[in-house]
Amino acid sequence: MYLIGYDIGSSSVKAALVDAESGKTLVRTQYPDREMDMQAPRAGWAEQHPDQWWEGIVQATQRLLKSHSFNPQSVKAIGISYQMHGLVLVDAADQVLRPSIIWCDGRAVDIGAAAFERIGQQKALAHLLNSPGNFTASKLRWVQENEPELYRRIKHFMLPGDYIALKMTGETCSTISGLSEGIFWDFLEQKPADLVFQDYGIDPALMPALQPTFGIQGALRAEAAAELGLVAGIPVAYRAGDQPNNALSLNVLDPGEVAATGGTSGVVYAITDQAVYDPLSRVNGFAHVNYTLEHPSIGVLMCINGAGITYSWLRQNMGAAGVSYPELEERAAQVPIGADGLSILPFGNSAERILNNVDLGAQIQGLNFNRHGQAHLIRAGLEGIAFAFVYGMSILQEMGLDLKVMRVGNDNLFQSRIFAETIATLCNSHIEMLDTTGAVGAAKGAGFGAGVYSSLREALGSTPKVGAYEPLSNADAHTAAYSVWLNQLHKLSNK
Repeated sequence: MYLIGYDIGSSSVKAALVDAESGKTLVRTQYPDREMDMQAPRAGWAEQHPDQWWEGIVQATQRLLKSHSFNPQSVKAIGISYQMHGLVLVDAADQVLRPSIIWCDGRAVDIGAAAFERIGQQKALAHLLNSPGNFTASKLRWVQENEPELYRRIKHFMLPGDYIALKMTGETCSTISGLSEGIFWDFLEQKPADLVFQDYGIDPALMPALQPTFGIQGALRAEAAAELGLVAGIPVAYRAGDQPNNALSLNVLDPGEVAATGGTSGVVYAITDQAVYDPLSRVNGFAHVNYTLEHPSIGVLMCINGAGITYSWLRQNMGAAGVSYPELEERAAQVPIGADGLSILPFGNSAERILNNVDLGAQIQGLNFNRHGQAHLIRAGLEGIAFAFVYGMSILQEMGLDLKVMRVGNDNLFQSRIFAETIATLCNSHIEMLDTTGAVGAAKGAGFGAGVYSSLREALGSTPKVGAYEPLSNADAHTAAYSVWLNQLHKLSNK
């Protein structure tokens, strides 16, 4: 008896095959091997066509089938994790109308800011836990204003995971968690956010029907099954945005628990049962995967757009394209903490919420041609991303959230000791690394949704801990380097 999970990112699609009885992960794979293309028709824009994601799912599934001999008839459920905040538009024939405006696209910043003022800041925060900001609702408003003929052809708006589920099942639906990440959910009224629909002049009929996050959301149709190499009828029984799903994968479900990830973007995601919000909307509250009307569970998300993409850019453009990430770590370790005065601000991937939706652009500060080389740039890049995490986490701490213990997966930036120990030291946090991924979590979530497991705790089981990072005893060098970085950030922010 097997479960399949997919994690649809902007860089790649990851897939996992899980033995439902033992809970063991049998295969993990991804497609493509290099980062997926992202189109930027204008500065600050970012688009991907949903066909790229579907092709990634097809190819990743083929790799699962080749890597492990199993009978597709034995697959009991499919789960979907997906990049948050994207906008997919389909017509009456379920055909995609335009490329998806994805999470890191900044074109709707001004639209969201204006709506925040019109609705009233206090009212918006009380009902939405956020400003409308640069989220899915504001992106839909941008289409309405700038592509009116296309807008009139829309049958449904949806999130990336909703579209993939549609491709699989033919069913058009979303979830409360999904609506909340698009700023379409009213936490005070506990229903779709009429104040957003009314302010933006969006017909609520464009919203997909709602289904529970865990439960049968449709069955794999024959056409999709043939493309994937699976069998028709497998239930799609779970979907969630990548960060709530990452928290699920790490068994972060209850108030006081914290998950973090360092992929293309970097995220810290803390669970609370209180309707808390940041008055400046620099961090954002969303309905967690186990949110119910009776027991609201909220994930407060701190996001840094320019995280792993910064490190990837340095690798590709600083003469290290053929060097593995562990080898880069070795080179960076030869340079002292603070990279001999070299600092990198990693904000080159669109507007940053933690900076009040300002797009500062990436900055390299203190570069000296006589002192600094490739190893300094690599170390400064890792530290700069870590410093951005620390800066964002200070906002969460101001809100009263406890970040003493964080759980992370055994992938991406948290495999770097330099990166992880910088965060642990400056935040005085214990970081636990677990052997799981978002695709594995999606598979197990689907198992619960399909009734294979009686509870989420049973589904998640005991995930192996494979490492930990502790604060270093001497924090002086880290504190000094962070102070330099922070001063530079403040100077740029105040221009």
